[in-house]
Amino acid sequence: MTTAEYLNTPEVVYPQELVYGVLRAADAPAPSHQAAVGDLFIALAAHVRDEQSGDVWLSPVDVILDAAQALIVQPDLVYISNGRRDIVSDRIRGAPDLVVEVLSPNPRIGNLDERVAWFAQYGVRECWLLHQFDRRLELLVFSASTGLDAAGRGRARTVSERRVFEERDPIRSTVLPGFSRTLGAMLRWTS
Repeated sequence: MTTAEYLNTPEVVYPQELVYGVLRAADAPAPSHQAAVGDLFIALAAHVRDEQSGDVWLSPVDVILDAAQALIVQPDLVYISNGRRDIVSDRIRGAPDLVVEVLSPNPRIGNLDERVAWFAQYGVRECWLLHQFDRRLELLVFSASTGLDAAGRGRARTVSERRVFEERDPIRSTVLPGFSRTLGAMLRWTS
């Protein structure tokens, strides 16, 4: 399936992605997953609104990382700063500043390592991985490295920093200045 074909399919509210031309769909997430996504959305949206720094989007929303390669993903949450607002139109056409994935025991769509590699490759600056059942957040910072990417284009991007925040640790973000909430303060643990 091409990107154009995907974009012409009827709108759906269940998770689906286009991975190099192959449509991947998933069952609806569990209530505990959705509770965590909702709680994080409320906390991030409030911070971003107070700082007037951009917008937070809630899945399902298509993020077109590579239209030519037919790569479209739907992270649980995405943050796009005011300076990059131009990537938001009928879809998000480019890499968000921040993506948030709430991890389930069984991945619903694809492989986590594959997704993280795409986020790095296509220019996401930061990725939060909520390990819901362990009650911890893994924060990945991506930055350009020397050399070319796997396709021989531009500078490759890699994980330059990996931090883990436990339930009571204030989360410090490189893309959300001033953010310092804890998981315990944001989430209703329903697991």
